[in-house]
Amino acid sequence: MYIYPAIDIKDGKCVRLRQGDKDQKTIYDANPVKVALKWERMGAKILHIVDLDGAFYGKSNNIQIIHDIIDAISIPVQIGGGFRTLDKIDYFLENPKIKRVILGTSAIAKPKLLEEAIEKHKQRIAVGIDTKKGKVAIQGWVEETGVDFIDFAKQLEEKGVNTVIYTDISKDGMLSGPNFQAISRMVKETNLNVIASGGVSTTNDIEKLKEIGVKGVIIGKALYTGDILLAEALKYEEE
Repeated sequence: MYIYPAIDIKDGKCVRLRQGDKDQKTIYDANPVKVALKWERMGAKILHIVDLDGAFYGKSNNIQIIHDIIDAISIPVQIGGGFRTLDKIDYFLENPKIKRVILGTSAIAKPKLLEEAIEKHKQRIAVGIDTKKGKVAIQGWVEETGVDFIDFAKQLEEKGVNTVIYTDISKDGMLSGPNFQAISRMVKETNLNVIASGGVSTTNDIEKLKEIGVKGVIIGKALYTGDILLAEALKYEEE
């Protein structure tokens, strides 16, 4: 199991949102490169980067800053937010430091794109399953689809997806603990590698998620507030 420190980028800055609301943001650092180097220095083996402008608007001015992060660090990253064309996916995956890209909206809105991306890049394509009340949400978490999250996960598995990032939007940025029940269902009812995200606020949360059988835990706000120390979180990787 891996611990993924999260770096969410909006307008070139490292921010955290509450429940995915772009109007409820806290800027933690104006320099995301500095943040990435800090997490690497503290022992992170991989980072989780989200281009929030890409996720909300489909296009972004953060591309250069993301390249700057990747150039500055020596550890791999996974990256999501605004991957809605095969050209963009190809462009990023030319860089061997990018372990995988995460498709969100496009996995539902453009099923052909998902199929082409998997055919070409296989396990380097992950899908973000973002949910509100058990239903999948897209367009930067704003639009609800009415699709059941387990049904969607099973469809992805049939299409050859290997890794998913599960987020309960109501938990994200709230430091209230993850949705253990939903995550447990996904681990039990599919053969997907599940990376859990949203609401992780204590090392106890990490321990529980490890027991459930997730392959990774993404930690955002709790690292920035100091509720979780990265050194403590990383101990769960090694056990």
